[in-house]
Amino acid sequence: MSDMMTTQAGDAGAFRNLDLNRVPSPCFVVDEKAVERNLRILADVGTRSGAHILSALKAFSMFSLAPLVRQYLGGTCASGIYEARLGREEYGGEVATFCAGYKDADIDEILSLSGHIIFNSPAQKARFQSKAHAAGVQVGLRINPEHSEGEIPKYDPCAPCSRLGTPVRQLTAEAMRGVDGLHMHTLCEQGFDPLQRTWAAVEPKIAPYIGQLKWLNFGGGHHITREDYDRDGLVAFIQTIREKYGVDVYLEPGEAIALDAGILIGEILDLPTNGMNLAITDISATCHMPDVIEAPYRPALMDEAHAGHTYRLGGPSCLAGDVIGDYTWDKPLEIGQRFAFLDQAHYSMVKTNTFNGVPLPTIALWNSETDELKIVKQFGYDDFKVRLS
Repeated sequence: MSDMMTTQAGDAGAFRNLDLNRVPSPCFVVDEKAVERNLRILADVGTRSGAHILSALKAFSMFSLAPLVRQYLGGTCASGIYEARLGREEYGGEVATFCAGYKDADIDEILSLSGHIIFNSPAQKARFQSKAHAAGVQVGLRINPEHSEGEIPKYDPCAPCSRLGTPVRQLTAEAMRGVDGLHMHTLCEQGFDPLQRTWAAVEPKIAPYIGQLKWLNFGGGHHITREDYDRDGLVAFIQTIREKYGVDVYLEPGEAIALDAGILIGEILDLPTNGMNLAITDISATCHMPDVIEAPYRPALMDEAHAGHTYRLGGPSCLAGDVIGDYTWDKPLEIGQRFAFLDQAHYSMVKTNTFNGVPLPTIALWNSETDELKIVKQFGYDDFKVRLS
């Protein structure tokens, strides 16, 4: 396994036509037409395959686009009480909630918001399933297929000693009692072949129980909207499972909804040197793109040059490791110059934080066909202060 994730960002496309100085910096800019393009693809897969396709709020929860998402998808999947509430209030349709551990204090509200509740372990299922069934909520159990397709361990739910999902070898008739569906989420930014291999590995192990199920949920991590994804293969795969077992099939794409649909615009603040050219920017890896450090990965710079002037870009925070990466321009950088990282609508937006008092990026919505640009949200001191005591 690699120790660094490879960015899946595609071409800048229409974003090359956007004047980066039209918005405050830093700023996430999301192209609603790019999101709609992705939604059309997902809806087509759902129509052809008969699958229920839900939007994973953990990856992309820009609810100003909820009316657009509602036009194409059947609902949302949530990772806990707040996302379940957001899905119910803003998106409508189905809400399927999974959490690695539910609290007694939250369970009643979660059940009131959800159509499906998915438990991580037989113990959690046993603890709450009677309440779920009394509320008319279907019960799911997340399984660990014990078949690894992950690129790096921390993003692999099937890594050794993973806390996510019940290992399939631990399934018993008692563990499956009262279970309406099985959930597996084992992929991360991957194509169809890893899903097919995972199913081949797990199908014989769950075959004794499939007859009692109403649905199978293959989770997220499917890069269905990527140009090279085998969508026809996915459609045929889902059709086969539905016909063979008489179950509904759910998919929970997150990144696929916002893939290549957003950029993060920043500005050069200072240009020191220390063994190489450095650039201090108003984009912080720590605060605005945490996956750069957590994954780690190197985000794609819009229109990076193949040769020229290379700089190590870092943020304004005090963390020594607040480094985005080394990037090359064909001309020397200047203070105040704007630049943009590609494919930042998913995960980056939902993971931002105010460590060190670093301001949060503005959020803007752009229509690449009409060139309409509007500021959706700007953050200030109160957004920093309200999280403190």
